Amino acid sequence: MTEIDANIDALVPAWLHLPDIAEMLDVEVTRVRQLVKEGQLIAVRRGENNALQVPAAFIQGDKVVKGLAGTLTLLRDDGFSDEEMLEWLFTEDPSLPGTPAQALGENRGTEVKRRAQALAV
Repeated sequence: MTEIDANIDALVPAWLHLPDIAEMLDVEVTRVRQLVKEGQLIAVRRGENNALQVPAAFIQGDKVVKGLAGTLTLLRDDGFSDEEMLEWLFTEDPSLPGTPAQALGENRGTEVKRRAQALAV
């Protein structure tokens, strides 16, 4: 959980605070913190209060976006830092089309994971 670079911050269209995520998922804030600790979500410090925030694209309805945790694991295994993962997830990929984060939200996780695995080669 690091403070985010301005360029990467600008790539992410919207952010959510941990209490908001807890409310959306109908869990305690401690559970959201646990998801971050386990690597199922990425949280960074940003904003004027330097509060932990998660990209809004990672939450869909009352669930964490399907395929996100597996994709984050693949990227971590490839040696990506949290910032590098955010940059990759929110950078336009014409071959998808859209960003990997958008593709995950549209239930196209297989394609996203295939690209993440190819990064290791």
